[in-house]
Amino acid sequence: MVVFALMWGILCKKLRVVTIVVALLGSVLNAPSAEALFNKSSVIRWGHIYAGTNPVITTTPRTKYAVGVFKSKFNVTYNNFPEWAKNDVQGAVDIWSANFTSTVPINIVASWGRSSSWGVLGSARPVNFFSSFAGAPDPSLWYTSALANALSGKDLDKANPDIIIQVNSNGGWNSRGDGLPTRTEYDLESVILHEIAHGLGFLSNESYDSNFGIASLDQPTPFDAFAQTQDGRRLADLPTPSRDLAQALTTSLVWSGENAIKANGGIKPKLYTPAIYEPGSSTSHLDDATFSSMGLDSVMTPNLDPGEIFREPGPLLLAMIDDMRTKPPAGIASGLPESPRNVQAFISEASALISFDPPVNLRTAQITEYVVKNLKTGVEKKTLSSPLLFAGLKNGTSYSFSIVAKNSIGASEPAITKPVTPQTGWKSTVLDASADGKSVSSTVFNGEPTIVYTDTKSGDLKLATFDGKTWKKSIVDGAGGGSGRTSNPINTPISLCVNGSGVKQTLHIFYSDTTDKDLRYATFNGKGFTFEIVDGNGTSINNYDDPVRVRTSSDVSITNTCVTTANSIEVFYRDESQGVLLGAVKTKSSPWVYEIVDGDRKTDDRSTGDVGFHLQAISDGSKTYVLYDSVISMNQKKEISAGGVRLATRIGVSPSAWTYRTLDISTDDASIFGYAVALSKVGEDVLATWLAASFGSFPNPDQIRWALLSAPQNISKITTENFGIPGEFLTVDRNTIIFNCQDRLCALDTSKKATGQAAIRLVRSKQGTEPTQSAWVSVNKVKYLLATVSGKLALFKP
Repeated sequence: MVVFALMWGILCKKLRVVTIVVALLGSVLNAPSAEALFNKSSVIRWGHIYAGTNPVITTTPRTKYAVGVFKSKFNVTYNNFPEWAKNDVQGAVDIWSANFTSTVPINIVASWGRSSSWGVLGSARPVNFFSSFAGAPDPSLWYTSALANALSGKDLDKANPDIIIQVNSNGGWNSRGDGLPTRTEYDLESVILHEIAHGLGFLSNESYDSNFGIASLDQPTPFDAFAQTQDGRRLADLPTPSRDLAQALTTSLVWSGENAIKANGGIKPKLYTPAIYEPGSSTSHLDDATFSSMGLDSVMTPNLDPGEIFREPGPLLLAMIDDMRTKPPAGIASGLPESPRNVQAFISEASALISFDPPVNLRTAQITEYVVKNLKTGVEKKTLSSPLLFAGLKNGTSYSFSIVAKNSIGASEPAITKPVTPQTGWKSTVLDASADGKSVSSTVFNGEPTIVYTDTKSGDLKLATFDGKTWKKSIVDGAGGGSGRTSNPINTPISLCVNGSGVKQTLHIFYSDTTDKDLRYATFNGKGFTFEIVDGNGTSINNYDDPVRVRTSSDVSITNTCVTTANSIEVFYRDESQGVLLGAVKTKSSPWVYEIVDGDRKTDDRSTGDVGFHLQAISDGSKTYVLYDSVISMNQKKEISAGGVRLATRIGVSPSAWTYRTLDISTDDASIFGYAVALSKVGEDVLATWLAASFGSFPNPDQIRWALLSAPQNISKITTENFGIPGEFLTVDRNTIIFNCQDRLCALDTSKKATGQAAIRLVRSKQGTEPTQSAWVSVNKVKYLLATVSGKLALFKP
């Protein structure tokens, strides 16, 4: 049986993204990593619904609208859907909106096309699984995008949709929209109702190899934790890969969640596990023989018969989803836990951030807690997951820690961290208590310190200028109001540029909204704003190989950077739909002129890499420099496996004037480059900075690298082991590089006054929920770092 799977990705020029099938014999246990505040993994498992063959006579159509108050919002992007089919999809979406609770919108991409798999009416999958996020009932399990967002209360991956749905255009559909399919027609709304449930989390992550008779379950979902064998073993706890797991998938499995058992009359609901494994159907459905005639509770059986309709999810399905919002019952421990892995203690203020990965026998050991011990004082603290902030320490004193894993049988051998010495962070004062400033940029405008920043709570873009005494704040965009403004939320990178002289300057602001994903542009003359859309609102995608460059309809909201001259404004930005770097130039005498900067071809020293995830531009008065990363290849988990940092330069604004070079190449010290980039003027020179990953740290970076562009071959580097993994968003000012360190903020002094780890100092010790963007600003001749602390925009003083 062929899986109906038109894979989602950055679908893209030259079909660079491919689906990779990994043999089960080569699979390994992927225990959650402690290197971030949550872990993400791409999903390749699909849930199908097949065309049944037992006609049903339907005489009463479903109600036209869903009943009840909407508990969530679903947004659907359609590919090739006829209008009648969109109406059926919306009907199912409305039903789920009234039944699935989430404060975070659920984004669906639905595609209409012919299926190569016989009998498949529709297929769906979540885009990502997440584990170890704040709000996860069980941090060892992997939750679908929509369910993880609902539990955490935030969008954990704003760059991607949550659910992918594929519909077979040759499904023999009832296209009349009357909710009354005949005995030979299938009901599309019922199919979508079923498939959305798969995308929300009604999906096992197991895989079965029929050639070898073994099965694998490397990243169990809450669905897998509630599924159990007849003898009470959780599917999530069975050895992987193994024949035992394969046998469980083809014998009998039941659901152990309390809510579903109650909804099923006190009986554990039986799952669909035919003796011959069926990809996309086995495990991830209710048993066909038991539930196909159960009315409301037949929605998640593997087949839809002609003439059959589903009117709502049904009490059993909703109860199972409610179960997945809770922590599953503990499994049966088999043996003592092994020691925690990759234990580390990171420098913090009057504290240490203790990070570790679970033991390799995480699932079979059924760990109940971890105990972290201060070896200097003997004080112990317990935790259920990593990381743990161990407070109550003295700055300047060295400490080491031990970590043991415990279960119902006993404790593991301790794992010991390297010594770590806490230090004092920079002092901070709050600038805007109402805004988190996730995206921030600064400049000097009309002689005054000026910052522009986002407020993700309100979705507004704000401007603040300092008049020598106070900060004057105003809303730029995001609150509506006409004249080209938008009421869509703004939560994307910002770039600022200034031209003019004295107090007759023009401030240029580039940003995007999270709904239309267009590149927006505002100017400010000190008194009022003008607004326009630079790109993203074209009539169609301007293909990367089209020599005639015009506005595109691509997603251009990911990154942007700008430079100005006395007579022109240049902005550079990533085309997310095609993976290329675009540019637009506007002069006093001409409107926007569009160009493609890189990512389109291998000639003329260009690259066909996926470019511009991170970029920054700078001008020295005559030459424009654009620094950006280039992804050459990715593995099936969408982790970068090869990439580099590139520099494009030109004099003037002609698209043909660009010259290119790659600043770093693969060596024994590092294999992947990018993750974040930055440029800064240093005297008459320009300093370029980027992150790199060694073979040992893959897929996470562990190095900061920098070089003056007058001598780009002289690359300096430092690892960040005492402070944690460096994250995206670099900010550079002369000799100081600000970087995210284990989701905190750190500063690297490149002046060589100190060497090694002593060159790094802690800026902000409190962890954020995601990497923090920062910017330098001078106030009354004192330099401050602008960044977020505890959800408030603040000024940090060294």
